[in-house]
Formats: sequence, structure tokens, C-alpha cells
Amino acid sequence: MKELTKKQKKMLRRIFAAAVLTLAAAFLPLEGLWRGVAFMVPYLIAGYDVLWSAVRKIAHGQLFDEEFLMSIATLGAIGIAEYPEAAGVMIFYQVGELFQSIAVGRSRRSIAALMDIRPESATVIRNGEELSLSPEEVEIGERLIVRPGEKVPLDGVVIEGHSSLDTAALTGESLPVDCAEGDRVISGSINLSGLITMQADSLYRDSTVARILELVENSSEKKARVENFITRFARVYTPCVVAGAVLLALLPPLLFAQPWSVWLERALIFLMVSCPCALVVSVPMSFFGGIGGASKQGILIKGASYMEVLANVKTIVMDKTGTLTQGRFQVEAVHPERVDGETLLDIAAAAESYSNHPVAESITRAHGGDIDKARLGDVTELAGMGLSAQIDGKLYYVGNGRLMDSVGANWHECHFSGTVVHVSQGSDYMGHILINDAVKPEAAEAIRELRSLGVETTVMLTGDREEIARAVGDKLGIDKVCAGLLPGQKVEQVESLLGAGKLAFVGDGINDAPVLTRADVGIAMGALGSDAAIESADIVLMDDKLSKLPLAMRIARRTMRIVRENIAFALGVKAVILLLGALGIADMWIAMFGDVGVMVLAVLNSMRVMIKIE
Repeated sequence: MKELTKKQKKMLRRIFAAAVLTLAAAFLPLEGLWRGVAFMVPYLIAGYDVLWSAVRKIAHGQLFDEEFLMSIATLGAIGIAEYPEAAGVMIFYQVGELFQSIAVGRSRRSIAALMDIRPESATVIRNGEELSLSPEEVEIGERLIVRPGEKVPLDGVVIEGHSSLDTAALTGESLPVDCAEGDRVISGSINLSGLITMQADSLYRDSTVARILELVENSSEKKARVENFITRFARVYTPCVVAGAVLLALLPPLLFAQPWSVWLERALIFLMVSCPCALVVSVPMSFFGGIGGASKQGILIKGASYMEVLANVKTIVMDKTGTLTQGRFQVEAVHPERVDGETLLDIAAAAESYSNHPVAESITRAHGGDIDKARLGDVTELAGMGLSAQIDGKLYYVGNGRLMDSVGANWHECHFSGTVVHVSQGSDYMGHILINDAVKPEAAEAIRELRSLGVETTVMLTGDREEIARAVGDKLGIDKVCAGLLPGQKVEQVESLLGAGKLAFVGDGINDAPVLTRADVGIAMGALGSDAAIESADIVLMDDKLSKLPLAMRIARRTMRIVRENIAFALGVKAVILLLGALGIADMWIAMFGDVGVMVLAVLNSMRVMIKIE
């Protein structure tokens, strides 16, 4: 009862009162007009709003909806003195409406949970004072204080303090994320521990939380083809059934001298069971629940149409850097020749310690220890080749094969693909260090899962060198690798693959906007805080875990399976009862099950889509 709204509680009281009065009327020793009056009281208590809605819609020319059909069917039953059936059908119809309202409310709450990320206020430091303002009032560059338990109101950078942030509502991940001075924080995160001071780098309307909320709120506008089909079907189906009911009531008495009361009752049964509400309610609710369930796990789907496409994807094209790999260089192997590996790495790290090049940073990061820069003498950068460095009074060269050739070192290529940094002392070759953009640890398993889900072809696009791309593709089991591509060539590759089943493109959303929009469904991953991703992609995976991709496909396929189950069940049961009603086998109580019962079962089935998939 606590979960019921005020309106739902009122409806429940009406249903209870009408049910009690109907049972009382059934036991009263009344006949004729008084019997009719006794049943009309609970009938009107339960269904006055249905009758009034039907009248208003008729006045505006809106016929053939469920209120119209239910009103005609129950008033017709009263006309042939089937009072208990009329009252009972209206009561159970309202029971179905109440159940539908509760189920839809639960589905909406799965979306509302995401809406809790909306920050209510921001503590801004202006002129040395702390002011509590609406996030919309904060300007770019202003300093904000975020205390433990508060939501981060805007995107920005931490300038003082350190803490842990709960990003579960954004990414679906339960583990907190640490932040300290210099780290970027995202609006909608919850500060768990320490007080932090941050500087806003966006207005609220451009913040991550505002874009996500807009995306979710507008998701219902992009209907799937099956939803549009159900809408069109209901427009044609209901008038045809009404026409069939009229013919059923008139033709047998007129042409074959059959009893009017018998065929009128059959026509009313025909009308009652014809209500398409089981389809009209359960199909959109299934998609709504699927979108809500996905959002809880950090997967934002912009509309039911994209969920429908994702469920049928046969080809998945993926960018390499940031999608299949971590997008960050790291030392993969150290191959010494004349010294041990630790010494080789120590020399290379000392030489590269002043450089901020990604390769240099990966070497110093792999070294891990403190670098005594007092050991260093002159360090000279040699354009296009590497550098020379005086270390402990000795001259070392660190760079590529061209540099080794220039100093006369007897070097050799690495047996593995990647970026290779060679080291020599003068012309004495000391070995090399292999550096690569590391493959994400879950990438191979994600590719295997996609295959098990029926994805026929996986393709990797990259601007990287052929040998590096091929090594990553072979490691992950990618079917086709296209390397050395410019952004425009990536679009051409995707266009060449279109047509052979539905195609999804998966990118990091930073520079993949043209390709994301060209695919049948564009998926941006690791897109937390990326404006380009949220704008361009049809589906947004809020963290950078590739395992969310097969999860998104499973959610989409389960949603579509439940939609198909509801359509087949509802149409099948209604077809049988329509036939039985026309033959005089089914009565009004069976017809009521064909309408209300089928709707309740379909809605129950739709609610399964909100069960979390791991």
C-alpha cells in the first residue's frame, strides 16, 4: 500500500466498495427493475469515469478505443438484463487498469532512479563567501565546494582536497572512484568521504548530468517499428471488430430468424474481448522497462528503435584505440642483451625522464622508482630518431632503428609488434623495450560473448600501423582488421559493410562522430563526460568496459523476446475467444478474461524485462 499513489488508493477503494455491493446485490431477493437498480449502483461506482471518458471522446470524434468498447459492451449487457455480468466486467476491468497503473509506475521508477542524479544545489565561493545556488546559476570558472554526501553539481576539475566518488548512477559500477587535485569530476557523482573544492568548466545545461537526463527523458519519442505497427494495427483492428460485432448482432436474426437476445449477447462478448489494450500497454511498457533496466547498469539507450536494431546486429565494427585497447602506452616487454632488464629499463627511464612524450612517460611509469637526475648530464633530442644522454659520465643513445644505424650499433628488430625503443652505450647495443597500447583485459572475453550471441562478423578499424593492428586483431580473434585509416576512410569502410545485416559501430566517442552516425546503430563507450559521444551515439556505454557491449545486446534481445511473446499470446488468446464467442461457447466472464486477464498477464510478462542481467 505504501507504494500506491493517491490516485491508485482511491481506485482501490472504489473497486472494493463496488465488489462488496455487487456481492450484496447478488444475494438480495430482488427482481425486475429493482434488481437492475441494485447492480447499477456498484456498476457506476466502478465505471463512472470509463463512461464519462467514452462520452467525451465520442463528442470529439474519437471512437473505437478501449473505454468506448467497454462502455458499449457493459451497457449492452444491462440492456439484455445481464446485470451481474455488467457490474462484474466493469469491476474487473478497473482491477486490470489498477494493475497496469502499478506496473507502469514501477517501470517509471526504474527510470526515476537515474533521475536522482540531478543535483538540487551548488555551494559556490563568491567574494570569499559560500552561497547555495541552483546549478543553473553557476558560471564557468567559479569555485565550488562539494561536501561528503552531496552530488557533484557540475563538470569540473578538483583544485583542492581528495575523496571517493560514487558513480554508480552514471556507470552502473558499484566501486567508488578516487579523486584528488587535478582530477576531473563529473556532475551527478556522489561525494562519499572528503571535502573537495572544484572549478566548474561547463555550464549546467552543457554538463554530463543535464545531457544524460535529456537523453533519458526523450528516449520514449523514438519508437520501435513494432510499436508503430501496434499503433497502426489498433486503429484498423478495433473498427473492424466493431463492424464484425454489428454484423454478428444483426445478420443471424434478420436472415435466419434467430433470437435477437442470443446474438446480441454474442456480439457484446465479441466487442469485449476485442479491446487491444494488452498490446497497446504491454509493448511500450516492455521497451520502457528495457531502457530503464539498461540505464541502471550504465547503458543509455536513446530510444526503443535503437534497442530493436541492437537486438538484430550481425556485424560489429570497432575502433581500436580506447575501445579495444586502453588508449595509453605501457611497457609490454624488456629484452636486454648485454645487461639485465632492470639496468636496461633504468638507463632508458633516466634518459626519458625530462620528456613528456607518451612513449617516454610509459617508460618512466614502468620504471616506478625515483630517478636521480643528478646522474644526468647533457640530454640532446635527435629529431625523428630519439635522444642521447650522458648518464653517470657515459654516453647512451635511446631511440629507433635509424638512431642505432647512425651510431653504428649492431641492433635487430623485435620479434613482436609494437613501438620499440632501442638502447645502446655508444655503439654497443644493450637491448630494446617493447611498448604497446595495452589490450583491455576483458576485450577477448567480450568478443567471444558477442559471437555466442550470434554476431557473425567483427571488424577493427584503426589509423595505426598494419603490423600493430594485426597483432591486436589476432590476439582478440577479430575477423577483419583495417589499418592505416584516416577518419574519412573509416566512414568508407563502414559504408562498404552496410547492407549485410544490421551493423553497429563502437567507438570511444571522442573523434568517431562521423562513423557513429553512419552505422545502423552507433555505440559510444567510455563516454562519461564526452559531449561528442552523448550527442552522436544512439547508445552510450558510460564506462570503458567492453563487457557492457554484450550485456547491452542481451538486454535488447530479452526485451524484443518479451515483446514478441506478448504479441503472440494476446492475439492468440483473443482469436480463440472471439471465435468461441461468435459460436456461443464463450460467455461474458470468459470474454472478460480475454480482455483484462490477457492484459494483466502481458503486463506481468513485460515486468520481467526489468530484472537485472549480469
